[in-house]
Amino acid sequence: MAFKQLAPFLSAVALALPAPSIAQTLEGNAVTQPTSPPIAEKREHSYTHHGITISDPYNWLHDKSYPAIDDEDVLDYLKAENAWFGARMQPQQTLVDTLFEEMKARIKEDESTVPQKDGDWLYWSEFEEGAQYRKYYRKPVLSDDEAPVGGDQAQLLLDENELAEGLEYFRLGAFSVSQNGRYLAYSADTDGSERFTARIKDLQTGELLPDEIPETLTGLTWVANDTALVYGKANENWRVLNARLHKLGTPVSDDIEIYTEGDESFRVDSGLSAQEDWLIIATGDNETSEVRLVRADDPTGEQILVKPRKKGVEYSVDVRDGELFVLTNDEHINFRLAKAGLQAPGDWSTVLDGSNEFYLTDFDLFKDYFVTEGRLNGLDQVQIRSYDSPEQAKAISFPEASYDAGLSNNPEYDQARLRLSYESMVTPDSVYDYDVASGALELLKQQEIPSGYDANVYVTERIEVEARDGTLIPVSIVRRKDRPASGPVHLYAYGSYGYAVPPGFSTTRLSLVDRGFAYAIAHIRGGDDLGRRWYLQGKLFERANTFNDFVDAGRGLIAQGYTQEGKITASGGSAGGELMGAVINQSPELFGAVVAHVPFVDVLNTMLDEDLPLTPGEWQEWGNPIEDKTAFAYILSYSPYDQVKAQDYPPLLVTAGLNDPRVTYWEPAKWVARLRDTKTDDNELLLKTNMGAGHGGKSGRWNSVYEVAEEYAFILWQMGMSDDPQMAKR
Repeated sequence: MAFKQLAPFLSAVALALPAPSIAQTLEGNAVTQPTSPPIAEKREHSYTHHGITISDPYNWLHDKSYPAIDDEDVLDYLKAENAWFGARMQPQQTLVDTLFEEMKARIKEDESTVPQKDGDWLYWSEFEEGAQYRKYYRKPVLSDDEAPVGGDQAQLLLDENELAEGLEYFRLGAFSVSQNGRYLAYSADTDGSERFTARIKDLQTGELLPDEIPETLTGLTWVANDTALVYGKANENWRVLNARLHKLGTPVSDDIEIYTEGDESFRVDSGLSAQEDWLIIATGDNETSEVRLVRADDPTGEQILVKPRKKGVEYSVDVRDGELFVLTNDEHINFRLAKAGLQAPGDWSTVLDGSNEFYLTDFDLFKDYFVTEGRLNGLDQVQIRSYDSPEQAKAISFPEASYDAGLSNNPEYDQARLRLSYESMVTPDSVYDYDVASGALELLKQQEIPSGYDANVYVTERIEVEARDGTLIPVSIVRRKDRPASGPVHLYAYGSYGYAVPPGFSTTRLSLVDRGFAYAIAHIRGGDDLGRRWYLQGKLFERANTFNDFVDAGRGLIAQGYTQEGKITASGGSAGGELMGAVINQSPELFGAVVAHVPFVDVLNTMLDEDLPLTPGEWQEWGNPIEDKTAFAYILSYSPYDQVKAQDYPPLLVTAGLNDPRVTYWEPAKWVARLRDTKTDDNELLLKTNMGAGHGGKSGRWNSVYEVAEEYAFILWQMGMSDDPQMAKR
């Protein structure tokens, strides 16, 4: 991979305290419940580009002092929408509570991760029963006859509960232990704005160093023999265009900028090579890369430019024994693996050719072998290869027809056993160790479901449906074996940025499946599920394929007898929320209820605003409507906010985060306002804005699960299943 990073030991968020009611989850509600939805005022506003004039009467909901949000009219409107959400959902409180208790009962409260060795220590994390957040631990590596993990040997590294005390929101960002094991560098976001502050803890004394680095938005990489950190500082537009060096014990104002990026659309990050002897500084956008190397023990020394950037060419690198390995799409759309000497780092010779069948997505270098990861026919592959005969791969086999598998946390260069993760839509999250020499696969842990789970009750399938242009779209499905034919289906997708939605396991999903739903994931174009071309066929001027694929997947499920028109519910978030907006504009009759989380629905306005944090880097994904009239017209043709029309829409629940820097709160707010004014039906339309959170909703596992319970309660309510005794939990 591009560089080695020490990731948090488990990515799941934490468990919490007693469930809040719907009213308690909404900040700023009126004391008395409203009896009608709020109607946003129309204020005349328009703009003209390329001779095309667009009316935007809800532009005033965009607080022009953003990221500060202090316009009272804006805040009053959001609070009024929250109050309406609370009033309409209050009769469903019992259902929400029931769902929440179901979901909670499937979660092991005192959960811990499988310890992993890194140097002289074993690292792991755990929840205490009832706790909101994780604790991170380590203990010295001991011989087999010494005490097991835990007990007096365990050293507490970091307690998220302590850091989050008194805060409405907390999210741990970077987490990096120094190579000598003495220091822990970590960062935290305390309001959902993704503005992280980094601190350094002395693990010998337990004390925080005075060093405090604000406005970080990258990993924290130890260099110079653990005397300094490399990080990226965000600018006023929240873009990381630099790599900076902080020496322990010195003022942040004295930090050295060791790399500066001049292209506002690029982003910079850094990390260590496999042997931790090189600092790798990578910069790029969604389609172009450029990488530099500098000795990790001399981070201000001379840098080696691997290869100058070339538009459309992506590459990432790692280094082993002075030899450079490169993953790149320069010769094949599905990437090849190449290598080069450091004396001529841009002179790449092929190690593994690109393939039309196999999509090469990543590689990891170890002392005696290397690992390639990718997808074959859309299914994950993990392959062990020797440096002497790289073309001969030993593939790790997996038992199911559809699954999510890959390398997990493998921090050491000399790694005789590989840590793997595996799950499917019916198999809970599983942790394996793979013995590279023998090929033996050992199950270390499988996600425990305290309330009980019988995989034999369920079945997972992978079908294909034909899109309107003849393309076959894969759909992964989980359902109960005793589910009646033509029951309800919940359809989910993302379809952007080349992200392939994995057919993994979910305990919360069971609350729909056990009520007769089939849960389906549509692997639509815009993701890279079937290779890089699959992604390219859903971006820029082929974006409509993404929306059409989703609608056609729904119609294909009807044609194959899984469900009926109007019995499909759907959800998606962020760019997947944009998908929800586009498909209900196109085919509203298909859906019985839709949930759009932090939806990217005001696409045209956002792509026209180059001062927003993400916009310049997004033009490669969506097009630049400022300079390109064709891009302007094409984005306008599908932008959900701009294409709202006078027609019936399905029931709709929309969420937003006031501090969200990725999809700003005004996008869903404007969209809901226009829908209220324009749609011709009386179906539910609810907007819930988290007033103290960002893109990912509320922090803490309890709060996160509770919001899923609210979502599912809305779906069941709108499908007429909220009080059906036949749909009670089985």
